[in-house]
Amino acid sequence: MKYLKKIIPFAVSIFFVILFCYAAISKLTDFRKFQVQISASPLLNGFPQFLPYTMIIVEFLIAGLLCYRKTRTIGLIGSLVLMVIFTGYTALLLSTNKNLPCSCGGILEKMSWHQHLYFNMGCVILSVIALSLNLRYSRPAD
Repeated sequence: MKYLKKIIPFAVSIFFVILFCYAAISKLTDFRKFQVQISASPLLNGFPQFLPYTMIIVEFLIAGLLCYRKTRTIGLIGSLVLMVIFTGYTALLLSTNKNLPCSCGGILEKMSWHQHLYFNMGCVILSVIALSLNLRYSRPAD
């Protein structure tokens, strides 16, 4: 059972590495479209110059942190924070009834806003579970 509790943070980390790298690469492959989608959002239009670059860098940075055991806790915290931000943004857009294009990139932009909300909420739950297990079971034995 203890082995399973150690493997869960690792598996969730792999999931987030794939998710964040996929999302960042999708945004990079059609960067102009991504910039236009960000500027179309009434919540984000005040940051169109640096936000697209920042989002891509942060996604790659968190993915990198998740790749190493020594930095996994920081990466899981970053994943949690990023997914809470994405979830809050999605919920806010749903509450305003704006029909905006998704700026996620790739297959993720095919999801409806409600599907995004549920997906993001699931990611938040996964990151909380992985973070708590990682904090509990990744410490060296005394």
